[in-house]
Amino acid sequence: MVGMDSYMNAYLDRRMKNLIQDWDLATENDLGDFESRLRAIEETTKQIGSFETSAEIKLENLEQRLLRLKEAKR
Repeated sequence: MVGMDSYMNAYLDRRMKNLIQDWDLATENDLGDFESRLRAIEETTKQIGSFETSAEIKLENLEQRLLRLKEAKR
């Protein structure tokens, strides 16, 4: 029965792997580095926020320059 046990174990392992993928479940390995992945995401969002702020300032400056050019053209 050793052959049957190993076959069943392999079958169950495959089925569990498929279930985890199909249902997008977290595994123990996924949770192991969760905090470091979360910190990386938080850092990226800070960088995006900084970029948005600087882009808004640049856009406002460009809009002001455009208005001045339009007024000078008149």
